[in-house]
Amino acid sequence: MPVTRPRIGLALAGGGPLGAIYEIGALCALAEALPGLDFTALDGYVGVSAGSFIAAGLANGLTPRQLCTSFVENEGPATDLIRPGLFFRPAWQEYAQRLLAAPRLAGQAAWDVTVRGRTLLAAAERLGRVLPAGLFSNAALQAQLAQVFSAPGRSNDFRQLQRERGRRLVLVATDLDSGEAAPFGLPGWDHVPISQAVAASAALPGLFPPEPINGRWYVDGALKKTLHARVLLDEGLDLLLCLNPLVPFDARGASSREAPRHRVLGGASERIPQLVAGGLPLVLSQTFRSLIHSRLELGMKGYEASHPGTDILLFEPDHADPEMFLANTFGYSQRRVLAEHAYQHTRADLRSRRSELRATLSAQGLVLDEAVLDDAQRRLLRRRIGRRPAALPASRTEAGRALQRLDEVLNDLERALAAR
Repeated sequence: MPVTRPRIGLALAGGGPLGAIYEIGALCALAEALPGLDFTALDGYVGVSAGSFIAAGLANGLTPRQLCTSFVENEGPATDLIRPGLFFRPAWQEYAQRLLAAPRLAGQAAWDVTVRGRTLLAAAERLGRVLPAGLFSNAALQAQLAQVFSAPGRSNDFRQLQRERGRRLVLVATDLDSGEAAPFGLPGWDHVPISQAVAASAALPGLFPPEPINGRWYVDGALKKTLHARVLLDEGLDLLLCLNPLVPFDARGASSREAPRHRVLGGASERIPQLVAGGLPLVLSQTFRSLIHSRLELGMKGYEASHPGTDILLFEPDHADPEMFLANTFGYSQRRVLAEHAYQHTRADLRSRRSELRATLSAQGLVLDEAVLDDAQRRLLRRRIGRRPAALPASRTEAGRALQRLDEVLNDLERALAAR
């Protein structure tokens, strides 16, 4: 009697460029530790937000290592490059459209106050329509992804990918006007180009304008759920691997040495004894992470109850890890450091859980490579990464531009030294 091959899927949550960097580092560690598992040949992939382009790349045959070379190291064939900078192109068209509407809206606001007797607050609400729906355009990213997925052996069409490679790929966005999930890739949703579905799934409100598709407007899929794993679980999987990059920081589990620190110029830093001491940025970050993680916890419990026949393994950062908590969610100047950090943390996580993982993985015909896990010299990138202070956000000031340029020069120098 022939042995039935286990059906294995992968669910990737969002988290901005930081989330993508974490997932790439973690996937590289998992791919090395599980040599019997080809991450480009799984039975299903579901991606949300930044996880959507990682899922789309894997389903199209890009290995975790190739994604690392492209997105983290900015190397490899030009047709495979997915530069992080593509996420941060100003949405000039959006700005122009809003500015053109400004005179009309100002006139209506003045009419409301002077003639109709409405309050200044009501007028301010009308003027709020002048504000752009997003700061950055995803057009350049979408065009580059279309090029990457149109290379020989790949596809920018969900249906062709399913038909020719046997890969179920689902990229989830949220319908802005209804609040309902849009599972691009499932029947009835698979006519949209994969590159456009990625743009819709990653359109975080405030940063990226909603993506128009067939007369509807779509935004980040994480607004509805953190993982959307059920779309794969309903396919009848035996094993589902889940990656979630953003977790709330647990200061109780961190030593004084590990407590959060604000980095300042010159490489120095000062410890933050409590998150409130970090001011509004840390308070908002903790709040956002706590909200999305609480949904994840509820979702995981629901998946275990509704699909008891599927083994579900979740990989995410250590809640007491200040490195991942303080990293800029939308920054990428420290991408090499953070990718290596995610890689090493996932290896440590696998080592600490190896006893429980052995039984789960062996049931699916998979074996942990103990020699790889115990190799203390193994690294993701080619050379030991020296830590540099995190780059300050680029501003319109001359100093901000100079710091940004300095960071780019240092990255170029780092790559040149690695090549030598």
